[in-house]
Amino acid sequence: MNQTNQNPGQPSVTDLFARYLERQVAAQAEGLGYPEPTDEALPYDATPVQPIDPQLAWKDALAVVTLLDGASNLKAPPDWAMLVNQQEPAVGVAFALGNYPQLVRNIYPLLTSEPPALRQGSMTALSVPGLVQWANRDHEGRNRVLAAAVLRLARHFDRAAELLAQTPPADWELLHANERAALAWHRGEPAKALAVWNALPNGPVVQFNRGMAQLFLGDYAAARESLSAAVASLPDNSAWHHLAGLYLTMASRK
Repeated sequence: MNQTNQNPGQPSVTDLFARYLERQVAAQAEGLGYPEPTDEALPYDATPVQPIDPQLAWKDALAVVTLLDGASNLKAPPDWAMLVNQQEPAVGVAFALGNYPQLVRNIYPLLTSEPPALRQGSMTALSVPGLVQWANRDHEGRNRVLAAAVLRLARHFDRAAELLAQTPPADWELLHANERAALAWHRGEPAKALAVWNALPNGPVVQFNRGMAQLFLGDYAAARESLSAAVASLPDNSAWHHLAGLYLTMASRK
């Protein structure tokens, strides 16, 4: 069969595949490629899960910086792809540095269970030695906040708290406060997290997080108000916009 593209205005399959390979090579060079497969055998009844693209996850993991700071030139830490690959399906995900909406990839429990019963996630620390080694360096300013964020995602909560206890960059005070609340949320201190978010000024990130926390604490009326504001404020093409819409749907069913 002749694979030549009959429409000169459209790229050929060969060109598209070449571009795809170029993107994957570039992502791999930046530490954002898919992790190498391991030799571990999967249980015969394991449910296949579509792997999360580490590059897309990193883009969404920086969305909070774009909204609260306007720009970001943060680089992915070592073992980012490995960290993404090890994540278990999550439910209540804070809009915070290092987090990404694709963590919520099992929708059935969200639509069939009471939200408070789903609040608590895993507390077991993940094995990402390269990332932990990098995070334990003597970082300054924004990279210290990033180190705390990825340690929180890896569930190394105590070390993340130590880093967040240090004075934040002057222009990152709001983001730093949001990180403290996200750490409290993910380490199982929801009331403490919500208290911080309630004290912060309104905005799409804060309203998302208030609504998410209110939803999984069972305050559905407050969650609907907060999440409606977040959905209205977040860009339609943002994955966080769609996650806010999912949480709003959950709150609206109550």
